[in-house]
Amino acid sequence: QKSEERHILDLMATSAPDLRVDPVIEPQQIIAARNVVNSIYIDDRVKDYIVDVVWATRHPATYNLRLEGLIRYGASPRTTIYLALGARAHAFLNGRGYVTPQDVKSIGPDVLRHRIIVSYEAEAEAVTSETIIERIFAGLPVP
Repeated sequence: QKSEERHILDLMATSAPDLRVDPVIEPQQIIAARNVVNSIYIDDRVKDYIVDVVWATRHPATYNLRLEGLIRYGASPRTTIYLALGARAHAFLNGRGYVTPQDVKSIGPDVLRHRIIVSYEAEAEAVTSETIIERIFAGLPVP
C-alpha cells in the first residue's frame, strides 16, 4: 500500500540522533598503524612489477597480452601509488614487514577494477575489467 510506504518513510528516513557510537580505537593508534604500514619494505623488483601491472593496462601489447581493442582507458599512473599502498597494507595485515608479488595480486583487482574502462568491443564480447585484470596478472612475469 502507498500509505505503508509513507509510514516507512516517516519512521526510517531520519538519522538516529540518539544513536551512540563508542570508539574502538584511539586516533593515535591509527596514526601509529599508518606509520608502520608506510615503513613496510617494497623491493625494487616488486616496485617494477607494480609499474608493469599498471603500464600493461595502457600498453598491453608491450607484454604480448592480446588485449588489443578491449581497453578503452587504462589505469592512470597514480594507480601505481595506490597499488603500492594497498600491497603494504595487505602485508601489514598478514604480519609481514615486506611486500610480496602475491600482496600486489591479492589487492590488485580491488585497486584496478574501477580504473580500467573497457571498450564497446569488450562489452560485446562480455569481457569485463575483472577479466582484463586476470589476464594481466596471468601474463606478466612475477619477480
